[in-house]
Parts: sequence; C-alpha cells; structure tokens
Amino acid sequence: MAQWRDRLTGFANRIDSVSEWSGRAVAWLVLFMVLLVCYDVVMRYFFQQGSVALQELEWHIFSLLFLLGAAYTLKHDDHVRVDVIYHSRWMNDRQRAWVDVLGGLLFLLPFCLLIIISSYPFVSNAYLFNETSPDPGGLPYRFLLKAGIPFGFLMILVQGLANVARGILFLSHGRTRGDA
Repeated sequence: MAQWRDRLTGFANRIDSVSEWSGRAVAWLVLFMVLLVCYDVVMRYFFQQGSVALQELEWHIFSLLFLLGAAYTLKHDDHVRVDVIYHSRWMNDRQRAWVDVLGGLLFLLPFCLLIIISSYPFVSNAYLFNETSPDPGGLPYRFLLKAGIPFGFLMILVQGLANVARGILFLSHGRTRGDA
C-alpha cells in the first residue's frame, strides 16, 4: 500500500519539478519581450524604422508565454477559476481535493487531449506547406509557433495528472496536497 503512494508521490514531484523549471525558463521570455518592445518603440518613433518581423516576433513570444507558462501557473494554483465556492468556508480540504480530482479527470484532462489531438493537423499542415507570415517582411517557420499549442497543452495535461495524483494522495491518507 505504501509503495503505490511513494510511486505516486515521486511521479507528482517529478512533474512539479519539470513545471517549475519550465515556468522559470519561460519567465525569461518576459524580460526578452519587454526589451524587444522597447527596442521596437524606440526604432519606430525616434528613427521611423518599423519592422513587421519584429512586431510578429513580439506577439509570437507573447503567445508562447501563455502557452508554456500555463503548467507552471496550474502547479501554483494561480490559474483562473471560480473561487467563490472553492475557497469559501463551506468547503473543507477534503471536499477541495474531490473537486481537484474530479475536475481534473472530467474536465481538464479531456479538454487538453481534445486540444492536443485537434491541433495536430493545424501544426502538421503548417509544417508540410512551410507556412510563413502572409505579411511582407514577416517571419518564416510559422509551424514553430503553432507547435507551441499542443506542447503547451501537453504540459498542462501532465501537470493536471500531478494535481490529480496529489488529490488522490490527500484523499487516501490525509496528507496536505502540498506535502504529497
């Protein structure tokens, strides 16, 4: 009995460490994006030199920030949800664990699988046709940006599995979800 708990705990901890590492790595994209926007603004308004590729790169990085940072946000329970009931005094930790397990299994994981599966043709067509920006001077290799969609949702799915595992561990032997 204790062996499956140790394995489940190890599984959740490994996933958490990957999400933590990826979230910290993605955080550096924020600094890069700020510097890029500042450079773009200075070039555009002081030197009248705009760049379509630079503007596209800004929104590409912005997209990747959200896609690749979502698992980190889920790990730290900072994602958007309706907390009116979840964090109210009417729910105890055990009920919250049930919400986490059932919500993860019934909603989060199937939704992530749906996005991953349905985005595959989107990414693969972009790769096969060597999709580039439709704008003159835009960026090539649009498939790289589009590949962030299934990859980001795969990271969310895996972090969701870790959260479900923590909820199961809490329900099975009452340790706090952060201790699992």
